[in-house]
Amino acid sequence: MDKKKKQRTIIFYKTYFDDFFKGQKQKVKDKIIWTFDLIEELQRVPETYLKHIENTDGLFEIRVQLASDIFRIFCFFDQGQLVVLANGFQKKTQKTPKKEI
Repeated sequence: MDKKKKQRTIIFYKTYFDDFFKGQKQKVKDKIIWTFDLIEELQRVPETYLKHIENTDGLFEIRVQLASDIFRIFCFFDQGQLVVLANGFQKKTQKTPKKEI
């Protein structure tokens, strides 16, 4: 991906995401980083990669899929262009488990 002007910046909230990220295989880490690059660089991010979670006040999920493995990373926006990452998990059911939020 060509380096373009960043539309937003991603930061971590505490160590929740970092703890999740460190436990992943390298291919998963690479796909997560690729998805982060999209979110930082695209003006309008497709819902395939970033989606508002229904019935929440500003909570979003970053959506990462590698083959049949699906991962979700919770995030929210601070002052519009700053994406703050919270928890991440591997999704194994259709609905997002409440304990992960």
